[in-house]
Amino acid sequence: MLRRLLTPRWLGALLLAALLSVACYHLGWWQYHRHEVKADRNARLDAHYRADPVPLGSVLTPAGLSLEDDWTRVTVSGTYAAGPVYVRNRTNDKQAGYEVLWSLRDEGGGPEVVVDRGWVAVSDRGASTLPRVAPAPSGQVTVTGWVRRGEASRGRDEAADQLASLNLREAGEALGSASVLPGYVLLESERLPDGTTPERPVPLGSPDRSLGPHLAYAYQWWLTTVLGFVLVWFGIRRELRAEDPVRYPPKPRRTRIWDEEDE
Repeated sequence: MLRRLLTPRWLGALLLAALLSVACYHLGWWQYHRHEVKADRNARLDAHYRADPVPLGSVLTPAGLSLEDDWTRVTVSGTYAAGPVYVRNRTNDKQAGYEVLWSLRDEGGGPEVVVDRGWVAVSDRGASTLPRVAPAPSGQVTVTGWVRRGEASRGRDEAADQLASLNLREAGEALGSASVLPGYVLLESERLPDGTTPERPVPLGSPDRSLGPHLAYAYQWWLTTVLGFVLVWFGIRRELRAEDPVRYPPKPRRTRIWDEEDE
């Protein structure tokens, strides 16, 4: 079998098997890293989601927001400066709609922070008409929520007051803010000075904690690393058997019941 393997035909097949093995190995690690990203996200949620809120400025500064502080529960007081701006193609409880953004001017000064106040369904008159949304309160308000990192730009030109993604630079431009912090607050609750809670858009559901199938896919790719070599071995074995019927006589054909009936 080794002599047959060293022929040009089977050396080429062996090379393809090796390339397949390398590709499967790296694809397995790619899926495993995707699993790790979701596992790390769940660990951050476990640490931050129900924790006591901390001042926004302790985790989000003009320098940025670290990945470890994502989903930290925060509080900030100020006044809403501008809004709403609608982020398109957002689902909530499997319904299509928009997430609605306002900018909040911190009472301590500095850059404004973008606040995602919730979700609103697509208008009954279609996507060409923006739905009505509960206005942000005027005057002082204390916001409690979760600080999040912004999203990548999709590079699309949207209609006025609309965004294709929650990209903070584009959100700041749409809101008319001179500068916004490089992170936003996903609203949990608002409180006015008299202790009342203003009307708001529909709160977003709890974050997805599913790990997905990535770990299973990783194991599948790693198991596939040997597939090409197994196919080469079976191919050579079959070829040798076909060339030497004396040493490898064909197995007798089994007589089936319906074959006997035909006779």
